[in-house]
Amino acid sequence: MNLMSAPAVFETSPNPARPSRPLLAVLAADTAYVLTGWIIAVASFSVLITLFAVGLGTLVIVVGFPLLVLTLFIAQGFAVLERARIRVLTGVDVPAPVYRPTPNRSRVRRLLSPLADGRRWLDLLYGVLALIPSLLVFPIGLAWWSVALAGVLYPLYDWTLPRGPDGTSLAELIGLGDSTLVRVGLNFGIGLGAALTLPVVLRGLAMVLSSFSRAVLTRQRASVLADRVSVLTESRAAAASAEASALRRLERDLHDGPQQRLVRLAMDLSTAQRRLRTDPAAADPLISGAIEQTREALEELRALSRGIAPPVLADRGLAAALAALAGRCPVPVHLDTDQLDMARLSPAVENAAYFVVAEALTNLAKHSGASSGSVRVVRDERMLRVTVTDNGWGGAHPAKGHGLAGLSDRVRALDGQLVVDSPAGGPTVLAAELPARPVHPANGN
Repeated sequence: MNLMSAPAVFETSPNPARPSRPLLAVLAADTAYVLTGWIIAVASFSVLITLFAVGLGTLVIVVGFPLLVLTLFIAQGFAVLERARIRVLTGVDVPAPVYRPTPNRSRVRRLLSPLADGRRWLDLLYGVLALIPSLLVFPIGLAWWSVALAGVLYPLYDWTLPRGPDGTSLAELIGLGDSTLVRVGLNFGIGLGAALTLPVVLRGLAMVLSSFSRAVLTRQRASVLADRVSVLTESRAAAASAEASALRRLERDLHDGPQQRLVRLAMDLSTAQRRLRTDPAAADPLISGAIEQTREALEELRALSRGIAPPVLADRGLAAALAALAGRCPVPVHLDTDQLDMARLSPAVENAAYFVVAEALTNLAKHSGASSGSVRVVRDERMLRVTVTDNGWGGAHPAKGHGLAGLSDRVRALDGQLVVDSPAGGPTVLAAELPARPVHPANGN
């Protein structure tokens, strides 16, 4: 299952060091970036201005709304193309925004939701204004290349140029005479100078053009930080919600289980104590029942403690803890944790992954009607991916009021994402992505 990043933020992780490229490769990339930029800018300006004008003009007959939405999506395409051109041709990574997801509402709201996304309007602004810097840098780049090529190759074609009685060469205009040697030497020198400065000029033009694109497409740093603050606020709210849900569930389980059993145990022991004085034989069954109640209370307390912080998870790691969960599940479960033989993850990530599997297997056993299930855990350098599948009748949902809502909050609190795909009739696939934050295997910090 393909999980997309839900939070609307910009990627701000540092870029790895890029190997230095040969001078000719840099010159070729800068040339391609500058010269093709004008063609793309003309196409972008023509298409977007036309669609935008038609969309505005037809708003009164409603047709303009879908036309404006189409304009924004085309502008997004040009923006994506420009980011790719900057990354490939100039070697600079441009942070890409995550656009607002389409709300799960009426069809009209889903259609018009892009009109409320400021990032798409920023793409439209870039698509219209990109023509201005392109018109400035394109003629300079083309002229510099033309002078360099024409001058350096001038000795090869000087003899082919017609010279009439009224013709005047550049050498004559500046007072150097009209000898072939002077004429060829002057033109060749100008071309050689243009050729030697060509890498610097084209690099400057490419940086001017890309700087304009980055300034418009990446927004200001304050806006990026504001987006990040918004995401962190949502994560903190999700963490608080998950913690509150866990505490309420623990309180309910204690009240309905061990607390009731301990109250009955106290009553049975009190009755047995009174009967010991008058009828010791009648107290025997009460004492035996109290002992059994004690054992059951201890088992329930152990189960609750596993739900808070399972000892096997802290002592032996996530793979062993998941194996214990799969072994206790009454439904046969195939477990695949072969890719967990790496350094231990942070306790918060391991706990979240454990509880995702625990809740999923609980639902599998109690509500899904499944005859089998599978748990697969895949880890790379960046992400831990947990997938739980069963062949039950489906219908699971992570919305508020359902049993999986707490899991979604717990995963979001770690900047992860939980996706549940459970159509009616099954199968159910629960997939969670968590950031793989390793810790030192010796101290666990």
